[in-house]
Amino acid sequence: MIIQKTENSRISTFDPNNFSFGNTFIDHMIICEYENGKWGDVKLVPYGPLMFTPAMMGVNYGQACFEGMKAYKDKDGQVFLFRPEKNFERINKSAKRLAMPEVTEEMFLDGLKALVDIDRDWIPHGEGMSLYIRPLIFATEEALKARVSNKYMFAIVATPAKSYYTAPVSVKISDHYSRAASGGVGSAKAAGNYAASFYPTQLAIEEGYEQIIWTDDSTHEYFEESGTMNVFVRINDTIYTPPTSEKILDGVTRDSFIQLAKKRGIDVRIEPIKVKDVIEAQKNGTLKEVWGVGTAVVTTVFEALGYQGEKLALPKLSNEESFAELLKNDLVSLQNNLSEDPFGWRVLVDHVLETV
Repeated sequence: MIIQKTENSRISTFDPNNFSFGNTFIDHMIICEYENGKWGDVKLVPYGPLMFTPAMMGVNYGQACFEGMKAYKDKDGQVFLFRPEKNFERINKSAKRLAMPEVTEEMFLDGLKALVDIDRDWIPHGEGMSLYIRPLIFATEEALKARVSNKYMFAIVATPAKSYYTAPVSVKISDHYSRAASGGVGSAKAAGNYAASFYPTQLAIEEGYEQIIWTDDSTHEYFEESGTMNVFVRINDTIYTPPTSEKILDGVTRDSFIQLAKKRGIDVRIEPIKVKDVIEAQKNGTLKEVWGVGTAVVTTVFEALGYQGEKLALPKLSNEESFAELLKNDLVSLQNNLSEDPFGWRVLVDHVLETV
């Protein structure tokens, strides 16, 4: 790895009590370029602009994918990644689906650890605080030709993070728009998936909702995801979540919730969820909770479902009654080194670049 440490650190300007998530970037980034059929050297360099043109193929033809993950700091200043191998596996799954070169485990994991280590002072400590990390791959060849690119960049950037939603939200069950189609790229974390979701979400917001629950593209009879999150439904004391597929992203937080629920002895069923069954459960009083999970939000609890012009309220549960809150607390405690880690999910980031 080639390391170029910044001579103008901005850490003195960072106020962990007053910052904007997604717009505040740490001092460094990882970059690595692909050309002539192979990846070059991984470089840790000062964060900043890169030289590209509007003819870059990633912009014109959409060869771009990314990951979302976090680093956490405990009360003793130790820094941990959370299940980074899952993000490594998934970024390569996305790259393969988009006909882009896969990255090596060394590039991905060593790059992550080096970046988090050198900028560990940027990781805020406290409830809901973390460092959000964005690994990405995109086509960089300068060519207006609809074909697979010959040049790519792998990069990792990061921004300090705090809690996303602090209050329950209302979501609209989509009966027209879909997030993904059979045979498409729904299981890839493709940049274009997010662009395609913005317009339907904007329409839902205009109707008074904060988000959408996406349904299947052919019949709109089954739950798939919610916004940019995986979705969970609790009927009585059983949790349901749709199985991953070529249309549903294999979320790391989703898998963690499933395993934590099973550890607690909660009945978890991974099976298709029919919209009509959820609506019926709401009307007969057996629907207890619906929530979304994802890296950035951890958990977002829903207070109402919008469906075919009707807004259906969900029960207001206490934190002690809510499975969503219970499992969120289990996960956050584990991530922040406040509880034992029986799964081996925490990965300690050693001080390896202190003398650089």
